[in-house]
Formats: sequence, C-alpha cells, structure tokens
Amino acid sequence: MDVFDPHVFARGLPHEQFRQLRDTAPVFWQEEHPVLDWPAGPGYWAVTRYDDVKHVLRTPEVFSSWLGATQIRDPQPADLDFIRRMILNMDPPEHMRLRKVVSAVFTRRRLERSTEQITLRAQALLDAVASRGSCDLPVDVTDDFPLANLADLLGVPMADRNLLLRWTNRVIGYQDPEHAEVLRDPSGKPVNPRSPAALADMFGYASELAAYKKDNPGDDLMTALVNASVDGRSLDDAELRMFFFLVVIAGNDTVRSALPGGVLALVEHPAEYARLRDDLSLLPSAVEEVLRWHPPVLSFRRTATRDAVLGSQEIRAGDKVVVYHASAHYDERQFPDPFRFDITRSPNDHIAFGQGPHLCLGAHFGRLQLRIFFREFLTRLPVVQLAGPPVRLTSNFINGILHLPLSW
Repeated sequence: MDVFDPHVFARGLPHEQFRQLRDTAPVFWQEEHPVLDWPAGPGYWAVTRYDDVKHVLRTPEVFSSWLGATQIRDPQPADLDFIRRMILNMDPPEHMRLRKVVSAVFTRRRLERSTEQITLRAQALLDAVASRGSCDLPVDVTDDFPLANLADLLGVPMADRNLLLRWTNRVIGYQDPEHAEVLRDPSGKPVNPRSPAALADMFGYASELAAYKKDNPGDDLMTALVNASVDGRSLDDAELRMFFFLVVIAGNDTVRSALPGGVLALVEHPAEYARLRDDLSLLPSAVEEVLRWHPPVLSFRRTATRDAVLGSQEIRAGDKVVVYHASAHYDERQFPDPFRFDITRSPNDHIAFGQGPHLCLGAHFGRLQLRIFFREFLTRLPVVQLAGPPVRLTSNFINGILHLPLSW
C-alpha cells in the first residue's frame, strides 16, 4: 500500500487501495519515502474512513493545524512561524479571531455581486471554442475561469493576472513534471515551494497591492481586508500576505480541479449527463455529487497534540495524521453505493470543503462558480465526448486534471 507517492494519484484515485485500507487498516502507518528531489520524511498515519476523517477535522484540540501546518511534508523549522500566520494553519482561539475579521468582508452578498461577470466569463470562454468542435478543456477554458473570477474579487489589475497562474502552478504543481519549478538553496537542496523564500515575489506583490488599496480603495476584497477589523484588531501585513496566498492558491485550484473533474464524470456517465441536460433544476445537487466524486483536495495533514486512540491505533503526541477526503467520499459506511455517480444523491454529506472550524470560507463562492459554469457548459455546447485520455496532475494534495481533450 502506498498513498503517499504523488505518481499514484497521477493514474487516478487508487480506489482499490483505499477500499482495502478502509476495511482492514483504516488508520495506517504510511512511510514517506524519497520522491523526486525530496528526501524521506518521518512517516504519518493515513486516515481513510469517513467517520475518522470527520473526527480528526472536528477536534483541533487533539489534531492540530498549527503544530506542523497542514501539508504532508514538514516545513523547514525556520519557515514554520511565518506559515502559521495563515488562517488555514491556525487553531482556536487565534483561528476564530482571524476568521471573524475575514468573515466580516467575505460575505455572501459581496460574492454574489460577481454573478453577472462570472456568467459572462463562462459564456465567452465556451463560445470561443464552440465552433472548433474540440478543445483541451483545462488549457482552453477552465484554467482561466476561476483565476479571472478571483482576480476580479481581489482587485488584481488585468495586467498582473498571469502572475496568479504562475504562482499557483509553482505551489500546486511542484511534484508534477509539467509545472515543477525546482528552486534550490546555495547548497543545492530543493527549497520547499510553499516556503517564504520560494514565494518572496508573491508575498511582495501582496504587500504592494495592500498598500495600493489602502491609498486607492476600490470595491474589492483586498480593499475590504485592508480596512477590516474586529474588536479593534485588523490584519497585520503577514496575515494579509498569507490570506492573499490562500485565496489565490486554494481558492483557485479547488474550482480549477472540480471543473474538468465534473465534466469527465458526466462524459463517463452518459445517462446522468443526458438527465442533467434535460433538467437544469438538478444542477445544485449535481454540483454536490461532482464535489463528492472528484474531491478537489485529496488530503490534509494534522499533528497530534497528545497521545490519542484513533481507529484502534495508538497515536503519539507529535505524530503526523493525514486525512484522505478522496477515500472518505467513497466510504460505503457513509455513502450507499458510492461508486455510482448520482446527480440526485441525497443526503450527500461530503467534506470537499472541509469540516469543523476550518470549513472553507470560500465554499459559497466555489459552488456559485461551479453552478454557473456547468449551466453554460450544458447549454452552449452540444454533447461532448472524450477525444483522448485525461492527463492528471502528479500530486498527493490536489486532485487536478492538466489535460482533458474533448470533441463534439
């Protein structure tokens, strides 16, 4: 069994391995062997059953986001203090303080003001390929869609938007040969792509944008964040930079992954595809099934704050614990007939946007983009077919699709 190697996920979700783990070793000790230029790590507990995954995510007092941050690979000790300034890598009560500040401006009303622009963007991207009879969906359509929507939301000028894609590919694609930018320190060792050293240009840009919005306010999220405060406390520069990182990277790549994943699911299930084309009122539940079937995030890491028992395994304080959304979403104990793609599945209590205190702040914006895109995809293009095999991202974190050739 190996659910660490990113090459495993480049071949698709390892359903049979996950099923065996859920049935026989739901909390499984996984070695961190060397991969690409990265040395071996200390290993971690891989958690694969839905109930155990949900429990870990809901108990930050036992399974911390702050102790070692939330990526499988341990950050460099010198980077950890800075990485902990991101809301994703905080525990209560500090997490709740920052979440209050962000929630005050990341409102449903603000997000839904973008509906018309998002719709026009989806229409333009699809119309640009409609007459061709074929496309590579991520390259020609879906990579641009969430990135441009987030740039509008944040107030990033049009001329700078290519930077967002470059930064996203650097962070998310560092394990993939198509996107990897291997940065090295003076000794020749690879630099963690999420480290401040590797992202100095991105953090510098975020600080410049925040300073500009302070002096030249606009009707955008960055202006609102610069001026937001709760109980007299506003975001400091490090928190602003890390929130910019979170929105640009996580906010982009979740939707960027779900869009081609959902189209692939429809193409591979023609009866459900036809059913949805015939009845667009099923779109909300179809989007939820897409998020279950193709979870954008494969895994998240926590660190045990104390000795604990999980799935009959004794976890020691300091052990890494990695939950696998990609396994939990196919757990027969939670989802009847989980390998059936059902656009009317109910209930559908997936955890694609997390669970517990770290439930994604941008979940509503993500769902809004998905509903709009699929409505336009279903009405502006005829029935599409696969024109070649999909090419998946080499990653043990994001369930990405780099290429999806389609024809019609």
